[in-house]
Amino acid sequence: MTAVPLAHRSTGTGRPIIWLHGASGPAWDEITTALADDFHSYVPDLRGYGATSRLGPYGPELAAADVIGLLDELGLESAVLAGHSSGGIVAYLAALAHPERVSALVLEEAPPPVPLDLRPTRPEGELPYEWAAREATLEWLRAPDPAIWESLAELHTPALLIAGGPESHLDQQVIAQMAARMPAAHLRTIAAGHLIHTNKPAEFTELVRRFLAPIA
Repeated sequence: MTAVPLAHRSTGTGRPIIWLHGASGPAWDEITTALADDFHSYVPDLRGYGATSRLGPYGPELAAADVIGLLDELGLESAVLAGHSSGGIVAYLAALAHPERVSALVLEEAPPPVPLDLRPTRPEGELPYEWAAREATLEWLRAPDPAIWESLAELHTPALLIAGGPESHLDQQVIAQMAARMPAAHLRTIAAGHLIHTNKPAEFTELVRRFLAPIA
């Protein structure tokens, strides 16, 4: 796969962590500011979003390859990958493809690789992203490769899975099954729905900080 260069912003000092947005685009400012003394945060626009190329093709595997390309561009041997929603899919696909490049995973309300029939309609008006990029993720979710679920059992990267509780539209039981399948995963719930880092940023930030503290 040929990586697409990702437009990105950075803040803070310390260990590198890359924050991967979900369908609505980047919204990490409060979190990266709170962690600025401990982490050098990079916030990219994924393929089809923001200032990154909107020429396609699209899909989570391509986005994962782009993230590894960003590590190369930044001269980073490895980094923490933190992803919300579809950004979490990109994060765990990158870790499966290149486990040596991912020091830890933070997966916030990341849909597991099991069929999920989501069919939202395109919002009206101009969008800050290419709708085809969103469609490609939804198509992937409707029929993910079963081998991805199987391969999670071989992923030994330390991982924190953060679930949003009963207000989330995602099946919380399946998220728990995903965490149980991953040998080095921890599952925590913050009852805040799908947008945990937006609805309860202080709790989210402290949970991430505690999880990452002992990880080199």
